[in-house]
Order: sequence, then structure tokens, then C-alpha cells
Amino acid sequence: MPTEFADEYQPLLIKEPKDKQPKFPNRSLLLAACAACIGGTFQYGYNISIINAPTTHVQNFINQTWRDRYQTNISADALTLLWSTIVSIFTLGGLVGVTVGGTLSVKLGRKGTLLANNIFALLAALLMGLSYHTELFELLIIGRLLIGLNAGIAICAQPLYLVEIAPTALRGGMGMGTSIFITGGILTGQVMGLNEVLGKEEYWPLLLSTTCIPAFLQLLILPWFPESPRYLLIDKGDDEGCKKALKQLHGTAGYDAEWEDIEKERNNFVDFQAKKPWQLFTDRSVRWQLLTILLLNAAQQLNGINAIYFYADYLFRQSGIPIDKIPYVTVGTGACECITALTCGLLIDRLGRKVLIMGGYTLMGICCILFTLTLSFQDASPVVPYLSMACLFAFILSFGLGPGGVTNILTSELFTQTARPAAYMIAGSLNWLSFFFIGLVFPFIVLGLQQYCFLVFLAICSLMAIYIFLVIPETKNKTFVEIQNEFKSSRHRKAHNVDIAGPMLLSTST
Repeated sequence: MPTEFADEYQPLLIKEPKDKQPKFPNRSLLLAACAACIGGTFQYGYNISIINAPTTHVQNFINQTWRDRYQTNISADALTLLWSTIVSIFTLGGLVGVTVGGTLSVKLGRKGTLLANNIFALLAALLMGLSYHTELFELLIIGRLLIGLNAGIAICAQPLYLVEIAPTALRGGMGMGTSIFITGGILTGQVMGLNEVLGKEEYWPLLLSTTCIPAFLQLLILPWFPESPRYLLIDKGDDEGCKKALKQLHGTAGYDAEWEDIEKERNNFVDFQAKKPWQLFTDRSVRWQLLTILLLNAAQQLNGINAIYFYADYLFRQSGIPIDKIPYVTVGTGACECITALTCGLLIDRLGRKVLIMGGYTLMGICCILFTLTLSFQDASPVVPYLSMACLFAFILSFGLGPGGVTNILTSELFTQTARPAAYMIAGSLNWLSFFFIGLVFPFIVLGLQQYCFLVFLAICSLMAIYIFLVIPETKNKTFVEIQNEFKSSRHRKAHNVDIAGPMLLSTST
């Protein structure tokens, strides 16, 4: 399309007056978000952390089962292989889950997918709980695969539901529910694994089967709340269902503006079908959005946060903390990340997405420099280990305030309704692949570079901060159509010397 013709159709930014925009979600909207999250990304965080506490107990169980079967002890290599399979197959399940999560979200709806997804969590809890009594450690592998599948589907469907039920002014804070409940799940798993709760050897089957509790809670609560209004109107063409859902979520007095916004987006996509992931790769009109979410989701796993958690135990020991007290300090790191996620949720609709994520990566880069220095001079002074601990907590704070919270929101905001599920499938797949890659390669990076491995993460954080500054527009208080047009504006094309083809989306009805 000629540039002059495209420029003629710049979006008409019709916004609701600021004093009429909601500042806080009403009770129904908040409860719907919590119901979606408790059986969604809470499970993801919970099952990442809960497997750490019973490591020794499960390995003893595998060894005993092997001895009973074959009248000999299992070799150290075989035991390590089985244990690493139990832990890492979670990521394989997550990868499979995220590849089907977008399709299920279109077929069953966002809410329908979340409810059906609990089948995998309940089956996983049953199998892992029965593994000890049946003396079948294979059930642990199958259970972890199923709960990974549950997590992969949830991390695709739940953010879609949250961002689509939220009013524009609260979309950032509501979208932060994904990160808040992930960190809340991690923290809960760490607490449940303490000896005073379910961390003792005789309780490990019960500990692993507690994953059924969030599933039951979601099955009890979520059915009382409506399907995503955007899904009802744009995907299903259900005008009355959409209006009813908006009234329940936003109140009879506050749903008009959201109805107008959704209707405008529908009018831009008359006769459009939900896109498949491979179609996004060939669509030149979303090339920058696609590149952006690919980089953001890969960097979320490769930015060094996993390295920080790897070094945490070492730093705590170097600082003189007794070994039996380290699990409690580890709970402190989980609490730290949970608090930062909550803080990000409060700030994101005030400061904006771009400031938080760019600032987060910048601070993480600074922490990488300081961390390299303190680890290099760890024995120079008794104070240095405590400086290393300060860097550790500062890094976690920076991650939680920026990349940890904002990445998922940007993934949802940079695409309109027809492309959003496919975008989540692509972004989620890369996220899980990066998760698997860093788990596989990171030990070798540490072995080869020692403390200088943080210079690699410094480069990643720095490059991401520069990319965000140059490419990503601010999305705060903008509709999805306005954000789409922001990427296609002439200013954006000139800045990157890109000729983006395709019709401009109009933010008015046609």
C-alpha cells in the first residue's frame, strides 16, 4: 500500500475521559481473575518449586524400589538419569501443552480451556500420590509429564482470559495476575516443602499430590464467572452473551466503553478467522511484533535469573548461614520475587510497560557487573559474601519489577484478537524451549566460565534494554487496535527502515 494512502488512515484515538476510567477492578472482575489464576499459572510456579524439597526422599524411594525389583542397588548414573527425567519432563509436558493451548482456547474458549485443563492436574496428583504405595516410580514420570502439560496449556489460556476480561485502564495490573500467581505458587511450594509442613520423608507422596488442591478450587469457583467477552463477540458472534459477561464483570454502569472497544475491534476483523502460528511468520504486518515477543520470551529464560538461583545456595553457605537454615532463606528469595510481582502490578498502569521492562533489564545488567566482581573477590573480605547476597536480592527485585512481570502482558497486548492465541503458542513454545536449553547448557557454562558467566547475561540484558528502547512502543491505556497501528505508523517505519505492507487497522467502525 502506498505510504500516502496509509498515512491518510491514521487511527482516531477516542478515549474515555480519565476521570471515568476505573482505577480498581470491581469484586466480580477480581474474583474471576483469581479463579483463573489459582488453577492456572499458580500450578506452574507451584510445580517448579515443589519438586526441590523431596529430592533426597524420592531418590531413596527409587533406590529401594530398584532393590526390591532387581535385588541390587541402582547405579549412581542410572539414579541421576531417572531423577533428572522426573524433574525435566515437566518442561517437555509444558512444551506440548503450549503448542495446543492456543488451539484449545479458540475451540473451547478461554474459560472452557482452563476448566478442562484441570483433568491433567487431577490425574497427575493421583499418579504421583499412588507411586509410593504401588512401588512404581514410573508413575512419577507420567505425573510430572501431565502436570507439565497442564502448566503449558494454562500459561497460554490464562493470560488470554485475564487480558480480555480487563478494562483498558486496568489491563496491565490485571495481566500481572499471571506473574503474581506464578511467584505465589513458587513461594507456596517452598513453604510446603519445609520440614514443619510436608517436607519430612514420610510426607513426600502427599506433598506431590497437593497439586490437586488448586485444580479443585478452580473447578469450584471459575464456573460462576463468564467466558471472555472478546471471545464471545469476536470469535463466536454472541452479542447478548458478550453484553451479559461485560455487565457481570464491569457492572451495568461501566460496561458501555468496553462494549464499544470490542465492537470496533470486531468490525476491523469481519470475516477474519483466528490465525495459525505458521501464518504469523508469513504475515509482514506483524513482523516486528512477532520478533519482539520471540526476543522477550527467550530473554526471560536466558537473562540470568536461573543462574542467580543456581548460585543462591552457594552464596548462603559462603555467608555463614547454617545448612539447615538455608531452606528458610530460600523461602525469602521466593517471597522477594512475589513482593516485586505485586509491586509491578501496582506500578504498571502508572509508569507504563516500557519504563518497567527497560529499567528492569538495565538494573539486571548492573547487577551482573557487581555480581561478577563480588564473586571474583569472594575471599577478599568477610563483607564480600554479604555484598554478593545483596546483588542476588537486587537481581531478583529487578527481574520481578521488569521482565518477570511485563513480558506476558506485552505478548498479549502487541496482537489483536485473531492473532493473539497463535502468538501465545509461538511465544510459549520458545519460552519452554529456552527453559529446557538453559537447564541443559547452564551447568557447562558455569563449569567453563565460573563467575564470569554473568558477563554473558550482562550482554543479553544490555541488548534487550537497547532493543526495547528503540523498538517497543508504550502500550499503557491504549486499545489493541491503537497498539497495532503504533507499530505501523510512519514514524515507526522510518525509525527501522521497514516497509510494512498491509491495510491500516481503523479504530472506528466501518
